[in-house]
Amino acid sequence: MSDAKGKHEKAHAPAPAAAPAHTVKAGVIPWPPVIYVLGIVAALVLHTIYPLPWFGSPMSDILVAVGWLALLAMVALFFTAFRAMARAKTPINPNKQPEHLLTSGPFGISRNPIYLADTLLLLGVGLVTGITWFLPAAIVAAFATKKVAIEKEERWLADKFGKRYRDYAKRVRRWI
Repeated sequence: MSDAKGKHEKAHAPAPAAAPAHTVKAGVIPWPPVIYVLGIVAALVLHTIYPLPWFGSPMSDILVAVGWLALLAMVALFFTAFRAMARAKTPINPNKQPEHLLTSGPFGISRNPIYLADTLLLLGVGLVTGITWFLPAAIVAAFATKKVAIEKEERWLADKFGKRYRDYAKRVRRWI
C-alpha cells in the first residue's frame, strides 16, 4: 500500500465511539493554584493602591501567631496530601481522572486538603504580614476554586467511585 493511499484511508476512517460518560472530562478545569496566585497578586496590588488598616498591638501580635500556625498547618497538609497521592499512584493534576479514592491521612480531615492548604497560605500570609487584602482574597479564591474545580471533581469521583465516594462525602467535610 502506498503512503498516499494509507493517509487517505486514515483520513476517512470512522471516528472512534464516544467514551462512557464516567470517563469523559467535563472540560478543562483552570488549575486551582493559578486562582490562588491571582489572589496573591490581587491582594498585593490592592494593598499598594489602597492599604487597609490593621490591628495594633497586642491584637496584631496574636494575629501574627495565628498566621504562623496557619502557615504550619498549610505546610503539613500540603506535603502529607502530596505524599498520600504519590503513594496511591493517583494524579495530583486536577485535570486528570483519579485512580484511587483517598480517604485517610489528610483526606480523612478534608476532602480537599491541598485546596485547604492553598487557602491557609493566603490567610497565614495576610495575618503574618498585616496585609488585610489577603483575607478577602483567600475567601474569593476558595469560592472560585469550589466553583471551577471542586464541584467538577466531586462529580467525577461520584461517577467513578459511586457509593464509596458518597459515603466518604457524608463523613468528611469539603474543607474542614
